[in-house]
Amino acid sequence: MFSSLSAPRTRRSARGRGAARLVAGTLLSGLVAAGVLAGAGTAAAGDEAAQIQGGATATIGGLKTYGTAVIHDDSGDLEVSAGLFEMSVEGGGMLQTYCVDLYNPTQRDAKYHETPWSGTSLGANKDAGKIRWILQNSYPQVNDLAALAAKAGVRGLTEQDAAAGTQVAIWRYSDGADVDAADPQAEKLADYLYDSARPLAEPQASLTLSPAAVSGRSGGLLGPVTVHTDADSVTVTPPADAVTSGVRIVGKNGMDVTSAKNGSQLFFDIPEDAPAGSAELAVQASTTVPVGRAFTSESRSQTQILAGSSESTVSATASATWADKGAIPALSAAKNCAEGGIDITAANEGDEPFTFELMGLEHSIPAGESRTVTVPLQEDQAYDFTITGPGGLEKRFTGVLDCQTQGNETGDSTQTLSEPSPATVGGTATGTNLAETGASSMTPVITGVAVALVVIGGTALVLVQRKKTPGRD
Repeated sequence: MFSSLSAPRTRRSARGRGAARLVAGTLLSGLVAAGVLAGAGTAAAGDEAAQIQGGATATIGGLKTYGTAVIHDDSGDLEVSAGLFEMSVEGGGMLQTYCVDLYNPTQRDAKYHETPWSGTSLGANKDAGKIRWILQNSYPQVNDLAALAAKAGVRGLTEQDAAAGTQVAIWRYSDGADVDAADPQAEKLADYLYDSARPLAEPQASLTLSPAAVSGRSGGLLGPVTVHTDADSVTVTPPADAVTSGVRIVGKNGMDVTSAKNGSQLFFDIPEDAPAGSAELAVQASTTVPVGRAFTSESRSQTQILAGSSESTVSATASATWADKGAIPALSAAKNCAEGGIDITAANEGDEPFTFELMGLEHSIPAGESRTVTVPLQEDQAYDFTITGPGGLEKRFTGVLDCQTQGNETGDSTQTLSEPSPATVGGTATGTNLAETGASSMTPVITGVAVALVVIGGTALVLVQRKKTPGRD
């Protein structure tokens, strides 16, 4: 189960990597990712949830419909499997995806989240819109194979040919490789799709809430949080401790809300006597996920792009923070592949500045304003940092920056975000089975891999509110 890359057929890949280096780099980058996650230790899925901007969450099951492709390189050729993956959606539903990420392996049973293009290599790929055109104009969106074959000028197509040809055309745009389909009919389909593709806009998320975090004074409505979805309606779930805390989720009219639709505005109704604190609301719906949505994993399992969706469960969350005085920050984070880092957004709805240090620099957000700070990271770098604020506010963000289709070739230790000194942990992967990345009946099976890993684990970067000026409330 492999992703490949491809470029215009008239030239070789600009990367100039040999087939042997391709496999070695793929294995190494996957093992490094495994070591990063193992080194994080306490980083649970919930810790990273604040970076998930809503939509479907699914577990990859493997390649289901595929043929063979050949990646050409100055050092030789490499045969790989090329076609459709299937994913099972949490809460119900199935997804079909193609890969857009050659140099990383597909890790068995990896968990994936619906992700904006900006959080993937597609965000900086000028041809990403052409990939969406291919998805909408080929298999499985076009399941009349006779009609598809006629458009491509071929005698006939099997499902395997159609899947392989579609994947090859996608790889030529997603990864810039020189790749062909082994079957002549699949190859003609790949050429047709590649030559015919036109740029299309990124599809909207199946379900998101914006903003992902709000803040304000207790004793009023915090928000609005706007629902964005292609579902007919969504179910709204109040905070888990709503009964004891008295926090309600309401509409503009102040009435309790249990369901909403696209464009609905939701508010946190905070009791006047509520102590400083925070809460979270959740929304859920059943819908088909738009073709062309990207999916990224919690590890470095290769990035996928959606080709088809059954009716599937999608969800999103938003948080609120409140206090009666002082700085009251709302904190959220998102990957920014264009800038090569993580965007930390802090909106201060209090009556005092929210001041903190980040990477040796001091930032101050005046009352009533919002600022975004980009934390620069290296590709494949693990990060683990915590933002704290008044009223016990604490948000931890962990993960690995995965923005490029070409990963870390050397396997050198990643850099830490920690200050002043990093905490170092070690990890060793022995005999790791990285799905069947790159394997086919005609290529050697790669087993018994033993790679020593040195991974820098992140101790927490803490964004701490500075002490108030003496004499002020």
